[in-house]
Amino acid sequence: MRIFGAAILSGVMMMTPVFAEETVDIREWKVPFENTRPRDPFAESANSVWFVGQAGGYIGHLDASSGVIVKYDLPEGEGPHNLIVGEDGIVWYAGNRTGVIGRFDPKTKETEEIPMPDEAARDPHTLVFDEGEENIWFTVQGGNFIGRLNIESRKVDLIASKTERSRPYGIKMAPDGSVWVALFGTYKLAHINPETLELTEIDLPREGALPRRLEITSDGRVWYGDYIKGVLGVYDPEKKTFKEWEMPQGERARPYGMAVDGQDRIWMVATGVDPNIFMGFDPKTEEFFSKTDIPSGGGTIRHMHYYAPAGAVWFGADTNYVGRAVVEPPVTD
Repeated sequence: MRIFGAAILSGVMMMTPVFAEETVDIREWKVPFENTRPRDPFAESANSVWFVGQAGGYIGHLDASSGVIVKYDLPEGEGPHNLIVGEDGIVWYAGNRTGVIGRFDPKTKETEEIPMPDEAARDPHTLVFDEGEENIWFTVQGGNFIGRLNIESRKVDLIASKTERSRPYGIKMAPDGSVWVALFGTYKLAHINPETLELTEIDLPREGALPRRLEITSDGRVWYGDYIKGVLGVYDPEKKTFKEWEMPQGERARPYGMAVDGQDRIWMVATGVDPNIFMGFDPKTEEFFSKTDIPSGGGTIRHMHYYAPAGAVWFGADTNYVGRAVVEPPVTD
């Protein structure tokens, strides 16, 4: 166990807390379609997991109980970047190279493409459902937009970022229904009122920060990883205050994929080291309490999904694996 001190950085208390080297159980499944960058898995049950092959142009399905992986090819050139799965079983994906949001029906195997209303919104990036799954909110990284797709009408609203080349990236819904976005091209977060579509920017404490992914705990606090400095930070919208912790790997950490579990603990991956390291942070104790090497090395783990009933965080790895980290006991009746 190591204990580090604290320092004041740009008016924010920078803490490097106690770190205990606990581990979690990680299992990976090798994807048989070589060099296709399987990523952004989404679990619809303990064993049914969907993911995209970004470099292979497909949607994949893993049956974790049997290990069987099936590939469904998408329209040519789609470049799928991310997907989410509705309660009705429909798979929605971001067509990153064709400027569309795609809808895939696993029963009929039919694909529908929903184009952006503005050609400038050329690269839909990351998707998230709102409460009730009436809308899909999404980022458009190169196009510099945040978007909203109404699932029933297929209407798309685009909200331009206020900062040029801000690269809207990670996106999450807060408990109050508002939208938060990490602006990876600058040192800012974006907040969107879903009723008015008003966008507000929040400056991070350091101008050199580059937030990539974010998570929101049940108390409404917004957690982010500073990719360039190896820092985990949190913003409290009520108090309008920040607090940050240096990751144990320091600037080498390159925090990328993030998830929050049922106990409001933060899980993140240090991708700047080999192998990538799956890290756990407890906001209650302000400690990095868990550290597990990714068995395949990981390459770069870019996005993660927490499936509560199984207590599992799913991830895709550039080493051509889909992985599962069990971080909590599964829910039992």
